[in-house]
Amino acid sequence: MARLATVSEDGTPHLVPVTFSLQDDRIVTAVDHKPKTTTKLRRLRNIRGNPKVSVLVDHYEEDWTHLWWVRADGLATIVEQEEERAPALTSLIAKYPQYADHVPEGPVILIKVTRYASWSYSGTF
Repeated sequence: MARLATVSEDGTPHLVPVTFSLQDDRIVTAVDHKPKTTTKLRRLRNIRGNPKVSVLVDHYEEDWTHLWWVRADGLATIVEQEEERAPALTSLIAKYPQYADHVPEGPVILIKVTRYASWSYSGTF
């Protein structure tokens, strides 16, 4: 599970679950075909106003010795032109078979990672 965190121009945080893939030193996510209440998504507005984002991937189990998380902080750009979208989508399509038949038609978000942070269970809490 991954979550994309953005911040509005007035400082309001916004967090949404996303599908993602890694492409070199970038994280790729896209606005896909799943139903949304509007096409004017807050995450896109927020990135246009403030490109600083975080992506959090974590793993939870009842057995806490298996817990871990990784956070990637970075700068996001929105790609809407097809000649830029198509190559960016290749890693998403390869990772998620659902996208083979329904290639995301919305904007692609490319995140240039500037910092990673992580934690995993080490034997003590």
